[in-house]
Amino acid sequence: QVQLVESGGGLVQPGGSLRLSCAASGSIISSYAIGWYRQPPGKQRELVAAITSAGTTTYADFVQGRFTISRDNAKNTVYLEMNSLKPEDTAVYYCNRRLAGKPFGSWARGTQVTVSS
Repeated sequence: QVQLVESGGGLVQPGGSLRLSCAASGSIISSYAIGWYRQPPGKQRELVAAITSAGTTTYADFVQGRFTISRDNAKNTVYLEMNSLKPEDTAVYYCNRRLAGKPFGSWARGTQVTVSS
């Protein structure tokens, strides 16, 4: 059973950058489609970006051109590089497996990203 743990969040000023990590244990992360999700304060969780086992990536319109999802098979980790951050990117960010286009598996604790001056 794969376990995913998010890290890399923090406080950053508008226009800044962060790189989030989703580290897997118990299985090979490249065997799965993985998605990065976020839950802004008072709102529902939403998909930010996803990568298939074949390496195909997709992005939500609101992060297109600013965020990049990638995978390092040697480190068994999926990353979310976030640039040009905006206050509205403030949220708890989670990673999870994806199956048939939906999150699949238990949610971990996530990592808090706060964009503020």
